[in-house]
Amino acid sequence: MAATLELFLAEVGTRAFRFAEAGLRSRDDALDAVQEAMMKMLGYRQRPAEEWTPLFWSILRRKIVDIQRRGNFRLRFFAPPNERSEDSLADWADSAAGPSRSHDQREAYSRLTVALRTLPARQREAFTLRVLEELDVADTARAMGCSEGSVKTHLSRARGALQKQMEDFR
Repeated sequence: MAATLELFLAEVGTRAFRFAEAGLRSRDDALDAVQEAMMKMLGYRQRPAEEWTPLFWSILRRKIVDIQRRGNFRLRFFAPPNERSEDSLADWADSAAGPSRSHDQREAYSRLTVALRTLPARQREAFTLRVLEELDVADTARAMGCSEGSVKTHLSRARGALQKQMEDFR
């Protein structure tokens, strides 16, 4: 567990960005959401450290929803939503791995990202928080603002949908 809030935010930053980018499908919007969530989190520095994780993910999730709602009213003249620049694609290749393994890792990440984006928002959130962030059911429920049963339902549906989409990749 991080000793200070600053260390906590440094540890969670990359994962938070990936979470936001998956939900917003925009690198710039994801950076804004994470930055705003981190700034808001600074106001909670007096809270016990064990509360930081679900609180941060709850704040970030609400920021993402706010940006999504604003985006519904924005007109995007210059770039259709299905176009993405090369800068917005994350490269998670292991520098120690060989070219084939690096390619496989990038391909797996890319397919997982695409598959996650096809999920409904609540399923994507439940999967990301429970599986990728390894939060327990109670913390995930607090972050998502729903019951533990809802988290389990969303997670089960997400896993089923992802399994169908990823079957041909194995």
